[in-house]
Amino acid sequence: MKKYGAEFFGTFWLVLGGCGSAVLAAAFPDVGIGLLGVALAFGLTVLTMAFAIGHISGCHLNPAVSLGLWAGGRFPGKELPPYIIAQVLGGIAAGGVLFLIASGHAGFDVSAGFASNGYGAHSPGGYSLPAALITEVVMTMMFLLVIMGATDKRAPQGFAPIAIGLCLTLIHLISIPVTNTSVNPARSTGVALYVGGWAVAQLWLFWVAPIVGGMLGALIYRFIGSEES
Repeated sequence: MKKYGAEFFGTFWLVLGGCGSAVLAAAFPDVGIGLLGVALAFGLTVLTMAFAIGHISGCHLNPAVSLGLWAGGRFPGKELPPYIIAQVLGGIAAGGVLFLIASGHAGFDVSAGFASNGYGAHSPGGYSLPAALITEVVMTMMFLLVIMGATDKRAPQGFAPIAIGLCLTLIHLISIPVTNTSVNPARSTGVALYVGGWAVAQLWLFWVAPIVGGMLGALIYRFIGSEES
């Protein structure tokens, strides 16, 4: 239960910190943090939690990461359901807290997006469904490749959280204009449920693409990173 609690609170922090920066601070008058700030915020949530709970649960915070690590031979399949449930519940709880905070501002309109992920008319840059699908698959693939490599026993020890956090920052810098960046079904679900409508209707892509990409990245690393016999 301690592991599942760690995943719950870790994912809570990721969604509150990352999506919170987008909803509350990205365009704040005169001192908005913008795209760069939001990207950094997401990276910092993972970096800080990796140091805080990595030794408890592994700090997955993401169903695509858990499934990817399973595909890569680093995580037992029997742990997948409780990990994924804890992650999704953590994301939803964070979305609820963020909704309560954001609702305290006059003019708040959850239908405007609430940091939800989308494609087509709901892509920040108007990118199509195929573009969004490719982006989410490739970005999550590279994320798992970095995670697998940084946590390999042959890698420099103690630096994995930095590499993983910076990787997530880079992913957001690349893909916020395309999908608002998911690479994490729990992050997408945590805010989409409060928006409803289009956000829930498009949520399928932000489950399917990250999971496919995560498993691909893990399998690629399992091949290229295997020790020579």
